[in-house]
Amino acid sequence: MAAPTKPKPVLETFYSVSEAAIRLGLRTKEDPSKKGEKWLRDGVNLHGFPKHRMAGQLLFSDSDLAEIAERHRSRVHGNSGVRRKRRVRKPQADTALRAAA
Repeated sequence: MAAPTKPKPVLETFYSVSEAAIRLGLRTKEDPSKKGEKWLRDGVNLHGFPKHRMAGQLLFSDSDLAEIAERHRSRVHGNSGVRRKRRVRKPQADTALRAAA
């Protein structure tokens, strides 16, 4: 019985942080701001987003970006949903008497 052969590695397209932010739709090409880039860097450093580091650069492949998008697809945030109504405190009848004394 022959040993199973390993599949050949496939070279994916890699994107820099700014290109990845554009690819994910976090900002547009015309936007000079760094919107989305900090979120991606923080995600890599703090939350374990998939990435590649080559030649001292942080790079994202198409499959990395797809996984990041899938992780945040239906994420429920703490501030989403119906807000609870606050309980309104009724004034006590004897507080007016205490204030006058």
